[in-house]
Amino acid sequence: MSLLKLEQATIKFGGLVAVNSVSFELEKGDLFGLIGPNGAGKTTCFNIITGVYAPTSGKINFDGRDITGTPSNKIAQQGICRTFQNIRLFHSLSSLENVVVGGFLRHKTVLGSALCYLPSAIKETDELKAKAMELLELVDLADVANTRSRDLPYGKQRRLEIARALATQPKLLLLDEPAAGMNPQEKMELLQMVKKIRDVLGVTVLLIEHDMKFVMNLCERILVLDHGEEIAQGPPAEIRSNPKVIAAYLGEAV
Repeated sequence: MSLLKLEQATIKFGGLVAVNSVSFELEKGDLFGLIGPNGAGKTTCFNIITGVYAPTSGKINFDGRDITGTPSNKIAQQGICRTFQNIRLFHSLSSLENVVVGGFLRHKTVLGSALCYLPSAIKETDELKAKAMELLELVDLADVANTRSRDLPYGKQRRLEIARALATQPKLLLLDEPAAGMNPQEKMELLQMVKKIRDVLGVTVLLIEHDMKFVMNLCERILVLDHGEEIAQGPPAEIRSNPKVIAAYLGEAV
């Protein structure tokens, strides 16, 4: 059974068709890339999957459930989490505290128990901190656990945002341009980190990225969009040589 399945997903904004009958499937453990020129509909696809927008037509199935039109918070609880093009950290909080915040999605302690410092609340908070430290170690940020996120270099802020997303215990992680703004060394470290996330945690990864070298070296399958429509889908070697993909990026007629 597929982990994620889009069937003819379409979304219209007035007379504009942003995504038109897009279909694809993700199996558990996939490293899947979603690419295309600016305005191709990639982020809109993410927004449909994560419940920011309800599709005008089509169906979205996740882990055996129909999640079409489900609110974002409910989708997160079911196991889909994402990062954004623009980093959205709590800048006054430490790295550890940022990751702990992500863990609150699975937090069972009610407010009254927390305010009264009941043993159950203290235990769960300690467990959240311990799990957060494990995730910081996974993304090589354990040494900056007590550093405010605003004081971290850009590349480390990107990795911290991913660690916070992992704290929600996702089955599917959506990364929106994770390598944007990184230097070559940071991109290589990120690539290895994403592979580790899949291999160690078993998390399926779907990413949008403009850096073709990054995508081709990381992803096992790739879907290409242009003007909201699928123009190619397959392994990196096929995508790299596809005439329609080359035309979409270079503006040449096929």
